[in-house]
Amino acid sequence: MDNLAKAHESEKNNYDYEKIASSNEFKGLLSAKKKFLIPTVIFFMVFYFTLPILTSFTTILNKPAIGAITWTWLYAFAQFIMTWTLCMIYVRKAARFDQSADDIIENHKGQGDQSL
Repeated sequence: MDNLAKAHESEKNNYDYEKIASSNEFKGLLSAKKKFLIPTVIFFMVFYFTLPILTSFTTILNKPAIGAITWTWLYAFAQFIMTWTLCMIYVRKAARFDQSADDIIENHKGQGDQSL
């Protein structure tokens, strides 16, 4: 086994992943992620699928908004803005979640099974 593999194996044995997964810190992290992700995904899906539903079953968006540009075009453009915005927000939140996960792992370092 090369040195990198040995170092990885040694590092892996320093963590008790079952203990980490059952810790209140980790459960809190999962809860925080759910509180962010579930409403965000619901908002995205509703906003995204509203356009095809409104254009297929109503004529509400066919009215002119600015000159010859209808509300359909503005709504479709707003979907791009919404997607970019949600992606930027997600990247920032994910960085915080990753840092929290790293902190949780560091707090449990050395508490793993040393008999392996």
